[in-house]
Amino acid sequence: MVASCKDQKKAVAICLQRSPCVMIQRHKPQECIDNPELNKDLPELCLAQMKAFLDCKSGIFDMSKRMRGNAPLSTGKYDQQYDNLCSGKFDAREEMRKLQVLDSEKKE
Repeated sequence: MVASCKDQKKAVAICLQRSPCVMIQRHKPQECIDNPELNKDLPELCLAQMKAFLDCKSGIFDMSKRMRGNAPLSTGKYDQQYDNLCSGKFDAREEMRKLQVLDSEKKE
């Protein structure tokens, strides 16, 4: 994978891990993306991050960006957070609080 899309990919993964579809309903993140019934309940932030990731991936093949590049290289901004969620080293109450913040943004 091109290094410039790694941050967007990890941001999508973290957002999906915190979504009600995964945390509460216990579905796999891929199921939440693929199933239209589950997909409609994803927070707006997750959908926006997914769009940014897909735009980044399509920018790899965009000929107008071929000379100047797609985006800056990965900053590693989400590496530690992503590793903690993947390995199970997280506080469930803190993740639920973050989930409530995502849900409150969706309702507004």
